Amino acid sequence: RHHNPIAEMLDLPFLPFCAFLGGLGFVCVAFVSAWCQHWRGGFAVDGSAQMFNWHPVLMVTGMVVLYGTAALVYRLPPAWRGPKFPWKVLHGTLALVAFGLAVLGLVAVFRFHNAHGTPNMYSLHSWLGLATVLLFSCQWLAGFSAFLLPWAPTWLRALYKPVHIFFGSTILMLSVASCISGINEKLFFSLKNGTTEYKLLPAEAVFANTLGLLILLFGVLVLGALARPSWRRPDADSPDSCQVPALLRGH
Repeated sequence: RHHNPIAEMLDLPFLPFCAFLGGLGFVCVAFVSAWCQHWRGGFAVDGSAQMFNWHPVLMVTGMVVLYGTAALVYRLPPAWRGPKFPWKVLHGTLALVAFGLAVLGLVAVFRFHNAHGTPNMYSLHSWLGLATVLLFSCQWLAGFSAFLLPWAPTWLRALYKPVHIFFGSTILMLSVASCISGINEKLFFSLKNGTTEYKLLPAEAVFANTLGLLILLFGVLVLGALARPSWRRPDADSPDSCQVPALLRGH
């Protein structure tokens, strides 16, 4: 085997990285909560502007932090040994909780819009966000059917697995893009009447812009961890990684 000292030097240990990423995810949730509490008036469930504030908190928590956590479950060293099924259940459960939070986040924004006579689904942010949640629901159902239900044949799992992995990363990127565009849109709406204009960069704008950068950093680090070969579960003997039969590979 070729010895590459530079690659070894750059090969970070996973657990310290994981601890840093967990801290960063916590900071993202703390930042979005503090923004909505301190500058946007807190939280309520009455269709008011305070109900809207649940939308960014639930979306960042669910579609970015929890979803990113679910994506990295198989990178944990304990997941490399023993049966894969309990880790599949954990992966699917975390993703399902993330989806539930996203649905509640959508309920919050639709209720707010309807209570104030604001049109729904007119902005790029809303199109991107709803497309992400719908794609996520399809991804979860397909993953559940292929990997958790016992009747899916091995060749089908092997065929679908790279598709599932690709769309997993794609949905995370779309979630990050949705959150960043949503933060920007909210700042434009909120900082044009009665408060310091966005272009004058008040403290709220600095804080929320920083939140956007933190969310972007979290997403990039998750994608980087998923792409790192040395952190992948060695599953050559796993039924999920069996080769597609010859009849599907062609001659």
